[in-house]
Amino acid sequence: MRHLLDLPATALREWLATVGQPGYRESQIRGWIMQRRAVAFDDMTDLPAALRQQLAAEFTLWTAKVTRHSQAGDGTEKLLLELADGGRIECVLLRDGPRRSICISSQVGCAMGCVFCASGLDGVDRNLTTGEILEQALLLQRLLPADERLSHIVVMGMGEPLANLNQLLPALETASHPKGLGISARRITISTVGLPAALDKLSAEETRYNLAVSLHAANDELRNQLVPVNRTIGLDAILTAADRYFEASGRRLTFEYVLLGGVNDRPEDAHELVAILRGRPALLNVIPYNPVAGLPYVTPTASAQMRFREILELAGINVQFRERKGDAINAACGQLRRSTPPDSQPLVSISLT
Repeated sequence: MRHLLDLPATALREWLATVGQPGYRESQIRGWIMQRRAVAFDDMTDLPAALRQQLAAEFTLWTAKVTRHSQAGDGTEKLLLELADGGRIECVLLRDGPRRSICISSQVGCAMGCVFCASGLDGVDRNLTTGEILEQALLLQRLLPADERLSHIVVMGMGEPLANLNQLLPALETASHPKGLGISARRITISTVGLPAALDKLSAEETRYNLAVSLHAANDELRNQLVPVNRTIGLDAILTAADRYFEASGRRLTFEYVLLGGVNDRPEDAHELVAILRGRPALLNVIPYNPVAGLPYVTPTASAQMRFREILELAGINVQFRERKGDAINAACGQLRRSTPPDSQPLVSISLT
């Protein structure tokens, strides 16, 4: 059976025509799924009964099974999803004041090889489909009470988003459409290690999403060690492509920097960051490392973090240190993985019934 969420609006309208239904039914169906949180076609009570039966015979709404639902004391919730082919991904709901943000994945695993990140420990299996990306958002939305809506999307989960643009962009278009999830493009962020050709494609598409480029080092020698894919790219090419995206989109750039104790948290590292970022209209988002079981890296000391921040601020760099959320359930940045760790305990599960 075909996944309904994989179909573009035009394809669904074409299918409706083949069963003798008017095109406006497409908008009704999308509204039920995206905004009215329908679980099954039978929930769509303003559709003819015969159409609901035809939809159920032809399409499926859900291809993923929630195998684990973890909750943290700070309001963060994480879902471990098992896909139709057995692959597993994780996605996260974060609560911050009035914000209801979600962090979603774009691939099963990751091929970028960042040495401190859990998501790439087992490499990458495949890209997610458009429907599988949207399904994460819908499942996370179901964790909210009826009077709350998702406000922000960050594509910062498992995988390299720019390696799956063909499936990701249609999903984000649906998410940002007023008849979709209605989340403004200004509140959607795509995170990448920096793939210049894909960045240029993003520029050519004239998207208006925010871009977050993960640096983690300010020179190629160290970045080659931390982000192995950098060996074939180089920081200069990434920064130049990011500048082109800024010019094309008008969106302020964000650069991300995971701060690793004793590795890239020294004063000289901060000064090198100043040298490459000064003059760029960008925000530097510093993320003190969230430990991953089995990896040797540690969170920097409080004094090292303070010294690092002072150097950047004194140089006029627009910098913020990310507040840690969800680390109690391994839902913080860099902790998402494609399978449940063997020592984890089963928690509450949710269902679609």
